[in-house]
Amino acid sequence: MLEFKKIELSDKEWVDRLLSLSDYRGAEYNFTNLFIWDVVYKSEIGRFRDFFLLRAGTPGDYYYLYPAGRGDRREVIEELMENASHEDCNLSIIGLSKEAKGELEKMFPGKFRYVATRDSFDYIYEAEKMMTLSGKKLQPKRNHLNYFVSNYNWSYEDFTSDKVEEVREFSHEWCRRNECKSVDTLALESCAVEKCLNNYGSLGLKGGILRVDGEIVAYTIGEVLNSDTVIVHVEKAFQEFRGAYQFINREFIKKISPGYQYVNREDDIGDEGLRKAKESYYPIFMHEKFTATLF
Repeated sequence: MLEFKKIELSDKEWVDRLLSLSDYRGAEYNFTNLFIWDVVYKSEIGRFRDFFLLRAGTPGDYYYLYPAGRGDRREVIEELMENASHEDCNLSIIGLSKEAKGELEKMFPGKFRYVATRDSFDYIYEAEKMMTLSGKKLQPKRNHLNYFVSNYNWSYEDFTSDKVEEVREFSHEWCRRNECKSVDTLALESCAVEKCLNNYGSLGLKGGILRVDGEIVAYTIGEVLNSDTVIVHVEKAFQEFRGAYQFINREFIKKISPGYQYVNREDDIGDEGLRKAKESYYPIFMHEKFTATLF
């Protein structure tokens, strides 16, 4: 019988180890994301031998993350089937890449219905392009960045743990200006960001801070995701500083991505404005995800 529990910081070591065995590129296969969004998604974690498991939702309406790890994958999927049946819900598995979808269909031919979940597709960029913003398509980004460089008294620095409180104050002000409390997606995100900042040092995160005249105008947080990809979790800037977003993005990627081929800037959650912003950087590909539901 599988057992699930609330995710805690003390779980990070073993979760990271099991996630690394699969080397998945999806944003769901990252301890920080699982930890900071757990309240929002009502998620719990578990383990079956050398597989990491995640269950989210509410009793009678649970869904499960496609397992990461090593071993007999058919066996672990059968364990998920049993758990779902025990909880009186139909098995629904999220986060499947194209490869995982093919793998599951091969193991259980005709047993699952598959639906692409576009709002959950991750935007994947070439790290080199993010560092240089080279090419005709990214000329507008370079224009904004050059304006920032030429018109503001700026400084860039690493986001170290001793600066958390200052960043938190900036984050709260950003939310006030963008009316986070009245926008559902921003309200949920603000909860995740707060938990991220509260545990910044313990999560082993990297970040960057951009200042103008000594005051923070932008910050970002990310880390290594897998063997060839880094991930950006948070990126915030005051809109009145033209080019601040482009600058903080480029400088942070220059710092964190050497040795890595791709940058995962996560999904757009179906928000049209966020979708346009992420598409404007021209991802090299979308990391497609599917949900599999047992017939």
